[in-house]
Order: sequence, then C-alpha cells, then structure tokens
Amino acid sequence: MIRGIDHIEIIVRDVEAHVAFLQSVGFELITRTSHHGASAELKLPGDNQPIFEIHEVGGEEVIGINHIALKVDNAKAAHEDLQKKGVAFTRGPKYIGPTGRTTVELRDPDGWRFQLVDAERAAPE
Repeated sequence: MIRGIDHIEIIVRDVEAHVAFLQSVGFELITRTSHHGASAELKLPGDNQPIFEIHEVGGEEVIGINHIALKVDNAKAAHEDLQKKGVAFTRGPKYIGPTGRTTVELRDPDGWRFQLVDAERAAPE
C-alpha cells in the first residue's frame, strides 16, 4: 500500500532564503505552486527522492516540520481500506488543486501529522 515518502512539508520564515540554501547544498527546484499562498518543492538529484515542500509560516502554524506525506497508489482507496481497519483520520479525501493530487490526513499516537497522497502527480491547477 505505502510506496515510500512522497514529501516532507517544512514551514519556514523565508521561502526564498530556504530555496537558495537547499539549492546550494545540491537540491533541485522542481516547481513553485500557489499552495499555502506560495510554496516551492525541491528534491535531491536521482530517482525516488522525497520532496521538501517549503512554505512560509502563517496563521497558527509554527516553524518546523508540518507533516510527512506517504505515497500511495490512490489516497481515496487507501483511506477507505484503512478506515475499515479502524484507523482514524483527521480529514478524509480532499483534492488539492495547486498540487494536482488527493490527500487524506491522520495523526500518530503522539499527535504528529501524516498524509497519504496520490503517487501520481498531475499538473497544478
């Protein structure tokens, strides 16, 4: 069911400073989206590398890791399957236009946020 880590969302004070820093240590800029106002996605070179999704702090968020997203074939199907097994979710399937994928959200026993996200990436809307 879970194929790997898709992305790790990191909330920062200054997106541009973090993009420049990550590029200086070898990350590649994949895309910029309007998700969360403005965000950037970067990854290390090579196949199957997890993505760092960087966006600026806002609202009640705090600086640091917001969530870890796990790649699944189909987030809606994974949600249905895991619900039948008793897994509790904080948000059911939701299509996210700026990323072109469906996600669901859950928390681990200590309250850390996890997402299940469609493995296939469509063009952002």
